[in-house]
Amino acid sequence: MSEIFVGEDKDCKNVNFMTFDKRKSDIEKLETLEELKRRKEKQSPYERWIQVNKDYYKAEDKLMAQSPIAYRIFKFLINNMDGYNSVVCSYKVIQEYFNISQVTVARAIKLLKEKKYIEIYKSGTSNVYAINKNIVWNSWGNNFKYAKFGANILLSESEQEKKDIKIKHEKVKHINIKKEL
Repeated sequence: MSEIFVGEDKDCKNVNFMTFDKRKSDIEKLETLEELKRRKEKQSPYERWIQVNKDYYKAEDKLMAQSPIAYRIFKFLINNMDGYNSVVCSYKVIQEYFNISQVTVARAIKLLKEKKYIEIYKSGTSNVYAINKNIVWNSWGNNFKYAKFGANILLSESEQEKKDIKIKHEKVKHINIKKEL
């Protein structure tokens, strides 16, 4: 985010300048939006719930028997997906989380894709994993048609070019990037 300059009178030459009253108004709007978001989250007792198709359980048993690591990766993707069944992460994130090789990750992801547990979309060099909405769903039924939009993005500290960046994963699925000075 760029710097914001605040002062008494409007400076038309500086696009990042605003008056004290305008800044105060912007902050109040942000606080109001944050408060509304907090209230909305408290209203739903199902914030951390997912919907699962009962027909999936037989396939789940087969997947557990065929490839326990593919099953665990599938559950990892489900646990980290957003409200529209998507998550963005690299093989490196999965490797580090499970302490397994890249080949093992690739084999498991290939199996999940072949068996239609997930679909994989490309965003540059990143993979967007869309969990099959007919198996598990993480939103209201009327959002079903939007299953392939949006994504939580998972990063690995070891993949970052700048080594002064520390990534902290919090339990509530927010990832904060903190630059050490």
